[in-house]
Amino acid sequence: MFSQVSKRPWLIAVAISVLLLLWLLSGSLFKAQKTASADQPVVEQGLAKVEIQWLEAQPMQRQHVVQGQVEAWRRVELRAQISASVLRLDRDKGQPVEQGELLLSLSPDDRSAQVVRSEAEVRQRETDVDSARRLHERKLFSANELLRLDSELAKARAELATARLHLRNTRIEAPFAGVYDARQVELGDFVQAGQSLLTLVDIRQLKVSAQIAQQQVTQLTLGQPVRVQLLDGRELAGELHFIAAAADPDSRSFRIEVRVDNPERLRLAGASATLHIQTGEAMAHRLSPALLSLDAAGRHGVKWVNQQQRVEFTPVALISVDNQGAWVSGLPPRVALITLGQGFVEPGQQVLSQLANEGS
Repeated sequence: MFSQVSKRPWLIAVAISVLLLLWLLSGSLFKAQKTASADQPVVEQGLAKVEIQWLEAQPMQRQHVVQGQVEAWRRVELRAQISASVLRLDRDKGQPVEQGELLLSLSPDDRSAQVVRSEAEVRQRETDVDSARRLHERKLFSANELLRLDSELAKARAELATARLHLRNTRIEAPFAGVYDARQVELGDFVQAGQSLLTLVDIRQLKVSAQIAQQQVTQLTLGQPVRVQLLDGRELAGELHFIAAAADPDSRSFRIEVRVDNPERLRLAGASATLHIQTGEAMAHRLSPALLSLDAAGRHGVKWVNQQQRVEFTPVALISVDNQGAWVSGLPPRVALITLGQGFVEPGQQVLSQLANEGS
């Protein structure tokens, strides 16, 4: 037999390969069994053994974090009130302007002459009425005729006011201090009443608008401090100055606006920002999100061990989550949180608990 095998060396190689394969498989099986047993809770005296960690409630600042849009505090599009030609560009776009400053002039045409004619008409009517009143006092002028002259005087005064308004509308002035942001016409253009002429924005203050969920809006009050974080990392201090009285019918969220001072008139309008709204201090526990589980009703909660060494499940409210952990509320002030084996025990079950660092 041995001589036959020695004559066939390939049989020896096959035999060695089979033995090696069986040895590797036996090692993998042993490792798999060892790993599987590590995932299962250790049982002592018929009770599952779990690891716990004592957690104390800590004060933390509650806050809502929402995405918002930076807007100019005021933005107005100035339009022509009359039909005329652009006579003069008194200021150029992109410049800061003060309230009442002349920005653009339209051609007066015959409007100045119309004001002169209307003023003369008013003076004539006033003279007629004064004379009629003196005659009426002497019983030489009827009351009806005096009433007619008073009516004509009122009409002349109204026409004068209209003529003056039309003349004044040839001067396009800034209704508030701001930045001359855009111009839609050029020198010599003929514009119609209602046509857009230029845009003025006020960026001495900014407003950051956002939508906040209906579950969170009850925690907001006007005047709350808000931290505004820009995309480039800069932060601005603001305060909540507007909360919508009704929710958006589509999103069921409420519009809020935060007022931010901008004394340097930084060009931030139109940018995105993140709002950090402080809603007061609360006692909460900080833990790993991996320790959160769901009960039969689908509520988030954690499992812990009470003084009788029984498992408790307490639903919690998630306050905030970051890459360091999660803040939750709803737990007792001091709790023995199950950190290992919580997936294999149920509420009400008797267990043996051990501090997480005792077994190391």
